Amino acid sequence: MVSKLINASYSFGYILNFTRLQMLGRKSLLYSISMTVIVVGGMFIPALAHHPFGMGESYDLSILQGLASGIGHPLLGPDHLLFMLAIGLVGLRNPSKWVLPLLLIGIAGSGLVQLIPLPNVLVPWAEAIVSLSLAIEGLIVMNFISTKWLLPMFALHGYLLGSTIVGAEPTPLIGYFLGLIIAQGGLLIMTTKASQKIIHLLGSNGRIFASGIWIGIGSAFSWIALID
Repeated sequence: MVSKLINASYSFGYILNFTRLQMLGRKSLLYSISMTVIVVGGMFIPALAHHPFGMGESYDLSILQGLASGIGHPLLGPDHLLFMLAIGLVGLRNPSKWVLPLLLIGIAGSGLVQLIPLPNVLVPWAEAIVSLSLAIEGLIVMNFISTKWLLPMFALHGYLLGSTIVGAEPTPLIGYFLGLIIAQGGLLIMTTKASQKIIHLLGSNGRIFASGIWIGIGSAFSWIALID
């Protein structure tokens, strides 16, 4: 009787471990598929990064078009979107406290470019540096550099996002900035709140794997920006 119970317990333990392996395998497969979709999508829609709706010149926008463009730019630009999503991988202490500073410094960057416009000759270099910020973020995830690098990188993203509406009238400009606040604020709240769950799900090896992907994507986008 005792030997049967022992055998039964071993069998149950084997089934339980096998089930866990299956669940981990499914999570890894789902994660791999998600990352593949992001990478492939990013390769095919780089043209959307800074002009998502093809609305013409920025000074012709209405307030609603400015709002839609402000929401669309951070979401449809793969470099901007991936940068904000990867904040969930960083493992920030008190992540909710980072939302407001990052949002403010991003908007400040968008406001600065209205006063100091980006010269056309520097646009490819600015886009390359913004794309390279993904690689820098990957280094942050791997603890090679400080999380404080997020602040200047976010300001740079804001600067480039704001450059698309330089010269606009005050009404569409207000709509655009409101759209940026909505899109970036929503993404920051989502990624920071989900940060610990994401890190727990991926584990240390998953974070290293993801950071490697971000470094690769950032380097590729940066190279494309310079040779395009």
